[in-house]
Amino acid sequence: MILAALNDYYARLQETDAESISRPGYSAEKISYEIVFDRCGHILGVNDLRELNGKNLIPKTLSVPASFKRPGIGAKSFFLWDKTSYALGISSTSKRCDHEHAAFKTLHRNALAETDDEGLRTLLAFLDRWTPATFEKSPHFTPHGEAFIDSNVIFRLQGDAGSNGAPRYLHQRPSAEVAWSRLQSGGETTVIRTCLVTGEQSPVARLHPAIKGVNGAQSAGASIVSFNLDSFTSYGKAQGENAPVSERATFAYTTALNHLLRRSNDNAQRIAIGDATVVFWARAGSQSQAKAAESLFAAFMNPRDSDAQETERLRVALQSVREGRPLEALASDLQDDTRLFVLGLAPNASRLSIRFWETGTLKQFAKRLAQHYDDLHLEPAPWRTPPAIWKLQLATAPSRAGSEAKSDDVPPQLAGELTRAILTGAPYPYYLLNAIIMRLRADGDISGARVALCKAVLSRATRLGYKGISKGVPPVSLDTNNLEPGYLLGRLFSALENTQQAALGKQINATIRDRYYGAASATPASVFPVLLRTTQHHLGRLRKDKPGFAMQLEKDIGAIIDGLGPSFPRSLRIEAQGHFAIGYYHQTQARFARKDSQDETGNNQDTTE
Repeated sequence: MILAALNDYYARLQETDAESISRPGYSAEKISYEIVFDRCGHILGVNDLRELNGKNLIPKTLSVPASFKRPGIGAKSFFLWDKTSYALGISSTSKRCDHEHAAFKTLHRNALAETDDEGLRTLLAFLDRWTPATFEKSPHFTPHGEAFIDSNVIFRLQGDAGSNGAPRYLHQRPSAEVAWSRLQSGGETTVIRTCLVTGEQSPVARLHPAIKGVNGAQSAGASIVSFNLDSFTSYGKAQGENAPVSERATFAYTTALNHLLRRSNDNAQRIAIGDATVVFWARAGSQSQAKAAESLFAAFMNPRDSDAQETERLRVALQSVREGRPLEALASDLQDDTRLFVLGLAPNASRLSIRFWETGTLKQFAKRLAQHYDDLHLEPAPWRTPPAIWKLQLATAPSRAGSEAKSDDVPPQLAGELTRAILTGAPYPYYLLNAIIMRLRADGDISGARVALCKAVLSRATRLGYKGISKGVPPVSLDTNNLEPGYLLGRLFSALENTQQAALGKQINATIRDRYYGAASATPASVFPVLLRTTQHHLGRLRKDKPGFAMQLEKDIGAIIDGLGPSFPRSLRIEAQGHFAIGYYHQTQARFARKDSQDETGNNQDTTE
């Protein structure tokens, strides 16, 4: 299913955007330098092709004769391009430059022996004359320094240009394309089998090209389909014969996936979530409809609060989905039945793991993402724009003072399961709640994102009847009528903290939250009696200076305790601890809201914090 969808996507790209995708036999590679020859094969110049991306120079992506996986033993060169250890016999890392450069020479002397093409003959003349020792003496390489060594290079004849006037490289010359086609057809004997992707009788790919661009995977690329050990052999079939995919389908799916995974500023179809690299694409009646669907889905998956126009567009889209209106009402190119494909890939040694694979219509995904944001919704909202999934999962990482949470600290499986739940509308992974509760108890950072995740897990679990939870959907904002014990205890804990800060000032070294939050949320009976006795001292101190404020605090605390019953629970289940965090957040935020309201109206501060 995945390979077939990618194969179809490649076919559509060839029809609608052929310039952005490599044709069969070619692959998009990162090229850093070009070597320019005169007609006798002498080097006239070495030009840096890298492009500025922010403050860094990155290689230029060019379509060149396709690369392949090199054998572990021996040396095998690419055609008319390669890294400097092959093309020039120069490297700072390779210990077999002489063998690699010899392989480059042998390949091109054999492949171009009969050519009468002027440009290709210049390369042969250069190879006949060149020795690695010449590198140190040549003035053309000196300006580029060590950055040149081990980079990929291509070749060009001076003054050679294509029909559009742009420089034409040797591999783009018609004679070079003929020679490359001859090389491909003259390889190993192919095996004809029924392709699992297309269903046609076709030559089977023995090895599949590497997939590049997945975060954490090998820089040289990794495979989705691979049979590289004897233990994988079945019924005497070796390597690609175990899962026969035609050479053309293999090229198509790997080229399409590498196109989606490209690292460029204009690629909005690639998102990193935890250890997974997520790509997505659309299938629609026209290219404009597909682009519109991909753009909207990207806004849902990765909202950017720095873009006011996009934020408003997302808000309007979410409201339209909630009201059941067709997406076409937002833009004529948006169609409810546009098909979307979402693929999550994660590194796994030399292979890639499929973290998740989901397909559906644009309308289905929009509804699920809107429901996800509704499940997260809190008042007051802890963010201006609904958070991107990759930001949301950072709430499960440890919170360190003075530094941001790191995605490396997020459990890999958790990030993938969270994304799958959002895309499918299924219950959130229940151990997400446990992870959040453990973080709250460990570092005491009761952030809006963490509380929103607690609410989302409990809301969806209740709505879908997950694990027999029947405590009701947690409220969006402060609910003084909610009698769920965990929620009431969270409110009470916030009220006691407020009393402590009012009596001792906000500059105290540690509040009760810093010292007692974990125990109070897990074993209330062992902590709250102690806190209440201490609170009486705080109230006594406040009665001397702010009697009205003390009376209001005492009234608030009493109202909450009245809803708890005659005794505190000995312990709270994990669900109740989630409600505890929500109650604490609501009570605290409501207090801040009252304070802001009083500040605006100028009322007496004795009646509020």
